[in-house]
Amino acid sequence: MDLRTVDSKQTMRVLPQLVPDSACGRCDVCCRFPEVDSFLRPYFTHQEITDAVARGVPDSFFPNKSGSQVELVKNPMDEGYLCPAFDSQSGLCGIYDVRPLDCQLYPLALMWDALGREILLGWDSKCPFMCDAVPRVIHEYAESVLGWLTTEGGLDKIAAHPHLVGRFQDDVIVLQALPHLTARLVPARVDPQLCPLMPSDAPQFAKALERAHVIGHDMPAAFAFPYHYIWTSLLPYWWMEFDHTLFLFAKSPDGWFMPLPPLGAGPLDQAVEQAFVMMQSWNGPSPVSRIENVMESQRQRLECGGIQFCQKDGDYLYPVSALAALAGDHYKSQRALCNRVTREQTITVEPYRADDQADCVRLYGRWADQKRNGHLDQMGTLLLEDAEMAHRLVLQEHERIGLSGMVVRIREDIAAYTFGYWLTPQTWCILLEVADRSIPGLAQWVFRETCRTAMAQGAVSINAMDDAGLPGLRAAKLAYRPSAILDTWVITRVTA
Repeated sequence: MDLRTVDSKQTMRVLPQLVPDSACGRCDVCCRFPEVDSFLRPYFTHQEITDAVARGVPDSFFPNKSGSQVELVKNPMDEGYLCPAFDSQSGLCGIYDVRPLDCQLYPLALMWDALGREILLGWDSKCPFMCDAVPRVIHEYAESVLGWLTTEGGLDKIAAHPHLVGRFQDDVIVLQALPHLTARLVPARVDPQLCPLMPSDAPQFAKALERAHVIGHDMPAAFAFPYHYIWTSLLPYWWMEFDHTLFLFAKSPDGWFMPLPPLGAGPLDQAVEQAFVMMQSWNGPSPVSRIENVMESQRQRLECGGIQFCQKDGDYLYPVSALAALAGDHYKSQRALCNRVTREQTITVEPYRADDQADCVRLYGRWADQKRNGHLDQMGTLLLEDAEMAHRLVLQEHERIGLSGMVVRIREDIAAYTFGYWLTPQTWCILLEVADRSIPGLAQWVFRETCRTAMAQGAVSINAMDDAGLPGLRAAKLAYRPSAILDTWVITRVTA
């Protein structure tokens, strides 16, 4: 075993290595992945990205230079995908001596338990060597790694990069719980009932919506699980449930807030009071304590002393039949643009597949640059930067969080993509839509095609979400003549 000394505040350049080179040379598991968006792709910290780029890995394979999973390349010799640092001909890692901690740990794995409440250390039974190794050796190896993981340097390293802790895998054999790392990684879990929001929580969320009796034609897009989960790449989301009421919280740099009112069958005013008591106990005197996306019907039940209301940008609601047809003078310009792109381009539409991810990521980058080069104010630029990680999460996990997507190809190249979800049995919500802005009429054509597909599947209404306060987006949404703009509110509690 190669174990080098290390400063207590820094990570080891090389952790103890259990698997012998001879076994690695015969292996066809490591560095190879069946899907382009595999959640098992190695995670690189900022410094590890810098080291990898210095050794020849293009920085374009790292979507977030402060720390991210590496993007994969097509295996030129077989099916599947490879880490771009892996040489398929030699079977060797091209950056082995500066490989990331995520790779150094393997075949050990850091992961959350099935409930997402505790961090575990386990060994991955997918590693062929681990299947043959003596259990005593595995435990001794794990103990040596655990010694570093529990140092201040190890705890700080993982806490600074929580994505090094993966999701639960039932084929990883648990060796030990890591309470110190759990406590360090989730210091903001100010209440033991709080649970991190995970894809497996979607059914619980749906049941809470039913209990709260909020499902209807006037329900905003925010009353859906995917709407919130896609932002977990930027903010930690937590939830708890008691008294048959679900409370959803988010932790911003300023403190705790609720992105959605409490969802329960009991009196809303009592649940709101409970929520403010909790937030203000966590936030102290900070004014960040608030509840967002309060429906108009809920506002009427909360009009009492002590609550302050601030109206926010509302969702745009449209009759799907009008958008699918674009008939009449009101839609003359949109119809003309759709006709133009149909006349000038050969367009095909397909359901989104995992293999499309890399092309969609490149399209997003091109689309974002086109928007930046246009008339985009500072707020629009910030929203664009925030949205990139949300788009990447959707492209990777759309099925797990209840989203459906399609891609639009022009001359075999992906020129647009869109994702959405059923907000109600009769309302389709368009969550994301990206179209190459250099192709006149493409965005309008994609929007119409989405509406036609939704109508064919039973939709009566289209929810196109809000305009984020952007004048250009507001003008575009108004041009499609919404049947309603849903009133929503942010509420705070007035303090003496």
